[in-house]
Amino acid sequence: MFHRNRFLNMALSVVALFLFSVGPAPADEVTEAIEEGLKQYNDGKYTEATGSLDYASQLIRQKKSQDLLKLLPEPLSGWTAEEGSSEAVGGAMFGGAVTAKRTYSKDSSSVSVEFMADSPMLQGMMMMFTNPVFATSDGGKLEKISGQRAIVKYDASDKTGEIKIIVANRFLVTVSGDGIAKKELTDYAQAIQYDKLAVMP
Repeated sequence: MFHRNRFLNMALSVVALFLFSVGPAPADEVTEAIEEGLKQYNDGKYTEATGSLDYASQLIRQKKSQDLLKLLPEPLSGWTAEEGSSEAVGGAMFGGAVTAKRTYSKDSSSVSVEFMADSPMLQGMMMMFTNPVFATSDGGKLEKISGQRAIVKYDASDKTGEIKIIVANRFLVTVSGDGIAKKELTDYAQAIQYDKLAVMP
């Protein structure tokens, strides 16, 4: 009974994640892994079945990270950008976090924009946003950027800064810069399409 309940809960979670992430789709590697896991479960091969569903979950997280990558902003005028990178960490590490990041540069200035989803870190960050004492305890200031509540830190003496924004209680956006003016930092934060990020599966 324990194996059955544990497996069914895992199967339902994976299938739900699949449907919300990719929608209706023809058979692919994800659906094949789910079907394989169900067959292994019916054959009493619980360890193998769990492995198949873990594999399906990881494939879904990888797809989500690629979708996040597409929402990273293009370089602003006068800036160049490296190719973005994404990562999907398995559920056993950091709760299965999904990240996408891109770095931008202009002369000696650099900015990075990172999206993070499905991370336990979000809960702690949300506390900071709802409690001004936490938000400003290490020099941060609460501001509004493109209608989003943001924690902004900027050191004018060495021209470094960081902006953190939580979108739809699901995504952590971090914009950090080195050798930049504060306006350049906020310009990149304003270049993000928060409306599209908020409705992403």
